[in-house]
Amino acid sequence: MVSLVDRLRHEHDHGASASAHETRTRWVVALTCVMMVGELLVGYWTNSLALTADGWHMATHAGALGMASFAYWFARTRSREAVFSFGTGKVHALAGYTSAVLLAVVAVWMMYESAVRLRAPVPIAFGEALPVAVVGLLVNLASVKLLHGDHDHDHDDHDHHHHDHNLRAAYLHVLADAFTSLLAIFALVGGRYLGWWFLDPLMGVVGGIVIARWSLGLCRGAAKQLLDMVPSRELAARVRRHLEEVPGTRVVDLHLWELGPHAQACLATVISEERRSPLDYGELLRQREGLAHVTIEVHEVREAHQASGA
Repeated sequence: MVSLVDRLRHEHDHGASASAHETRTRWVVALTCVMMVGELLVGYWTNSLALTADGWHMATHAGALGMASFAYWFARTRSREAVFSFGTGKVHALAGYTSAVLLAVVAVWMMYESAVRLRAPVPIAFGEALPVAVVGLLVNLASVKLLHGDHDHDHDDHDHHHHDHNLRAAYLHVLADAFTSLLAIFALVGGRYLGWWFLDPLMGVVGGIVIARWSLGLCRGAAKQLLDMVPSRELAARVRRHLEEVPGTRVVDLHLWELGPHAQACLATVISEERRSPLDYGELLRQREGLAHVTIEVHEVREAHQASGA
């Protein structure tokens, strides 16, 4: 028999379980830092903008991934502190949003520098830069592989609206690194064997545009969680339907928002023709939708009429 206290008690460590991604993110940070130094040194030595851009791109990503790792640590170690009313789940969204802003800055810098090089080209040591770009791509692909499994799991939960924006940001950063490395290789091969020097700065423009689009999508997703927007209209409709399936119940006010990567909250006001316990409605939503935090205000029809008459 479950006691009333047990039914009312619940944890506020929403998002702390995402620390399972923490170790993999740290490995990716280490790989990114090593490759970043190599690409920047060789890029400056060979005058390859594509390689240099990829190196600076990886530098900002190393910072962003380090921030992602810090966010996992912070959420895990502070998850049970009472000062966080709903836990530390939104730390992941905050880190993801900040990473998206860094991505946008990188994209703008890449496009600007590429435009300058298109107008004033410089000699490039294609032969020396190409092997480093290939190694960079291999390192980036290894990083993508490290985060791929966790990202797939988060993607599989998409229909349940369990979004780890910090993980998505980390994954997009390493994916963007792999993409710019691929562009650098394409530009260096074209420049070395076909004499198409313009490919080097042109790939910087292409990479900047693509990365800017990725950052915009990440900003939108993380901002929805930070601003307590409804996770989805479909979820709101299902919650309303579940509540109104209880005989004699009508929903008059409904609020849904995300507390973290794997937790949603619901605050609802219902009018019932019979005396019902808010706990019954809350248990119904937790069982059917897996909501982590449910608060239901119940008014009997008689009480509602008296209040409106007053």
